[in-house]
Amino acid sequence: MIDSGSSGLEVTVERRDGQLHIAPCGEVDLSTSPALRRALQGALAEGAERVVIDLAGIPYMDSSGVATLVEALQTCKRQGRDLVLARPCERVASIFVISKLDTVFTIEMDPGV
Repeated sequence: MIDSGSSGLEVTVERRDGQLHIAPCGEVDLSTSPALRRALQGALAEGAERVVIDLAGIPYMDSSGVATLVEALQTCKRQGRDLVLARPCERVASIFVISKLDTVFTIEMDPGV
């Protein structure tokens, strides 16, 4: 587990079945998105063909959090890897639908995480 310290955001990283599973927990906003960015950068450095970011533990995300995920997606695409957003709550999922980023990201409601 990667604890982001005083930001209140925790990120768990596991390797399962050759996939990288990243599970942040807490609100993602302007004050916590840098911690999420650092955690994602560290996890993505490990390398895996498929990266799953499990958003079930994120009750709220603002545009800075979305930008952090877009950055992670760009990194994965450059490296020829797949990135999947998994199990976002309705509130977080609506951000991707409204911004039409649901057409850019692969979003799975129940990927068997």
